[in-house]
Amino acid sequence: MEQGTRPAPGLVAVLAMAAALALGAPPLAVGKSDATPIVLRDQGSFLVGGSVVTNPGTFDPIALTPDGQTIHGDHAYVQYQIPLNPHRLPLVMWHGGGQFSKTWETTPDGRDGFQNIFVKRGFSTYILDQPGRGRAGRTTTGTTIAPVPGPGPTGEQGIFIRFRIGMWPDYFPGVQFPRDAAALEQWWRQQTPDTGAVSTAAITDAAAALFAKIGPAILITHSASGVLGWITATKHGDVKAIVSYEPVGFVFPAEELPPPIPTSGGNVTGTPIPLADFVGERLLWCA
Repeated sequence: MEQGTRPAPGLVAVLAMAAALALGAPPLAVGKSDATPIVLRDQGSFLVGGSVVTNPGTFDPIALTPDGQTIHGDHAYVQYQIPLNPHRLPLVMWHGGGQFSKTWETTPDGRDGFQNIFVKRGFSTYILDQPGRGRAGRTTTGTTIAPVPGPGPTGEQGIFIRFRIGMWPDYFPGVQFPRDAAALEQWWRQQTPDTGAVSTAAITDAAAALFAKIGPAILITHSASGVLGWITATKHGDVKAIVSYEPVGFVFPAEELPPPIPTSGGNVTGTPIPLADFVGERLLWCA
């Protein structure tokens, strides 16, 4: 910089911030999480499960035709955090319908979500995006995603009701969801569509592959992943316990499947599984 000239005000602010950080000054608070530091031994992410589709023919490196090319899809995305001295069993957190792993991260009003809460308490956490959702959007099957609320997918005000926050636009008395507009917008923006018609078998196969990779763990499910979690437990013995929040649907012994229960949203039906698998289920807590 030439002698006698002054830096722009914006540059002064940037330099001041850099100097403060270099001297150890705390950064400005973004959310409302507690002051407990998060100390990790390791963190990262990986993809697990899935399938591969290969177009017939020979791949042409010049024409780049579809023949002979592959598509890898229908896998789960997993993000993990491991504290310094973790408890013996890690926690696997599985989102519900229309959601992805954001469910377990920072809350819409900026507080610690389950991911941070349990890492701070010494648990290793694995949060997943099921096949065809969020960061696991690569699928081998197509679907139609409606850009606006209509006859098909539920719109945001309908989701407000479906999640039992209230009867739009009124909140239920005593509901713990934050009532400010900014939090509501954050929550609505974390809704995400299915990007493919991925089967229940493919979804639970990917979840079972996660347990095959990490070993024994406790599975936490929410809403639509409830029944998927129980099916996953029948596929891999390293699901040591299941904590299920607001599960949609239940598994029953095939010989004891109850009749459908009519509701305003259609019939609620159980999912039949072999009796031996039902007896072996590891349900720890259901809320």
